Amino acid sequence: MTENNGDEFNLETGYRECPSNDEELYEWMLDHLSIRVVREPLIDGHSAPFSYLSHAFFEHKKPRDCIVWANRGGGKTFYAAVATMLDLIFKPGIEIRILGGSLEQSKRMHAHLRDLFSTNPFDQLIEGKVTDRRIRLRNGSSVELLAQSQTSVRGTRVQKLRCDEVELFDRDVWEAAQLVTREKQCGDHRVRGAIECLSTMHVPYGIMHDLVAESIEDEQESRVLYRWGVVDVLGECDDQTHQCIHEDGPCPLAAECAGRVKGRDRRGETPGHITIDDAISLKKRVGHNTWNAEMLCNRPQRSDCVIPEFEPSIHVVDQLPLDSLTWRWIGGMDFGIRSPTVVLFACVDPTGCIWVCQEYLKTDAPLTQHIAEIQSFAHKLDWIGVDPAGRQRGFQTGISDVAAMRRSGLIVHDRKLGLHEGLGLLRSRFKTAENGTKLYIHRSCEKLIESLEKYHYPKDQPLSPSPEKDGWDHCVDALRYMIQNHDMGYKTVRETYIPNS
Repeated sequence: MTENNGDEFNLETGYRECPSNDEELYEWMLDHLSIRVVREPLIDGHSAPFSYLSHAFFEHKKPRDCIVWANRGGGKTFYAAVATMLDLIFKPGIEIRILGGSLEQSKRMHAHLRDLFSTNPFDQLIEGKVTDRRIRLRNGSSVELLAQSQTSVRGTRVQKLRCDEVELFDRDVWEAAQLVTREKQCGDHRVRGAIECLSTMHVPYGIMHDLVAESIEDEQESRVLYRWGVVDVLGECDDQTHQCIHEDGPCPLAAECAGRVKGRDRRGETPGHITIDDAISLKKRVGHNTWNAEMLCNRPQRSDCVIPEFEPSIHVVDQLPLDSLTWRWIGGMDFGIRSPTVVLFACVDPTGCIWVCQEYLKTDAPLTQHIAEIQSFAHKLDWIGVDPAGRQRGFQTGISDVAAMRRSGLIVHDRKLGLHEGLGLLRSRFKTAENGTKLYIHRSCEKLIESLEKYHYPKDQPLSPSPEKDGWDHCVDALRYMIQNHDMGYKTVRETYIPNS
């Protein structure tokens, strides 16, 4: 750290000359904190950590809310601490709160802040004692940790809320946190209320998944997205050849890096803070899904998913083949009362490949309404596969749902098959033994697509053979009844009508 003279540094006001552009900000961190931050990403479509720091510091940049999607060990907690330090020093009176996915996560950022303020002259800026949850400066700036609770969040009014590991947040707490920020004049800076979300993404359709999707699709751009993975923050590569050769043979990171790190070294760009050897060790310890999701930041990990073979990039289509109008049409149905009744409509091409093109979900509606919906579909169904439990007679009518559907003129198949056998048929259609595909979903079937990604085994019971029944099973069950009746054949059970006495 460089020494500071009296003209540059003052105990009450901190540093008088505030960085006014990216170059000055970078140089200030290098001169006073000895921090070299990666300024150029190595992967197309990614960002560099410095881009986040620049956005967090310069108040004129819009929108103020931002998302940082970064890899495990990618420095997001440390950089958020640096951003907090910069705010505290240069924006007198600013109030910042840190909300982690857990109190332990919040304490990690607080530990970084304590280290940053522990050296001369920054330790002289502190007012009073640094506590386990709070740091206050002589210029009136303060930062405090929040507990992951409604009470803690709802009583807060601050300029900036930095949320670390959003993926671990309770959704109700996250919603409450959206209303805590307030604008304030802090010295020469008009600080508008802002929320920063920092996290990995490893839960399909979790909070981070939703935030990233919204930021990409949001035409009003209410949040800006910064994303980097392990390749973007790799350290120097000491391989002097033009081939990716590691001391034990071909470099295990060659597929991800493709020589980009050496290119950065040759250009004299700032290296990252994860060494090549550390990254290789991390990759060797985890499976493909974990590495892909938590280190490359490509997609959520789905190790507890019931249908991991489902890949939206492969199995979701924007349109059906042109000759689909001439194919056979079939359906699948899962009965529900308080839970939704689900009906799926699909066509079968000459090769036996099934194309699901439309979904129908309705709660608290009579069977007659569902039947009318099926009969109004644009194509006449050859048959519809349903839950065999639909054979049970109703207490009021004396006939089963299956019988009522057949009386309406529908051809109903109710092939009985075990859950795991039916799921096996479903999985094998998404990925055949020849790595082909025999099942596609039209993009308009949003609930079915979401359910296929979110249908999971209990997270706290890794050996449980039964999927969680938390709402994501209904659409998958409708699809399963369709597939098992198509692939395994069916038997029609004749029922005798017994009127109520």
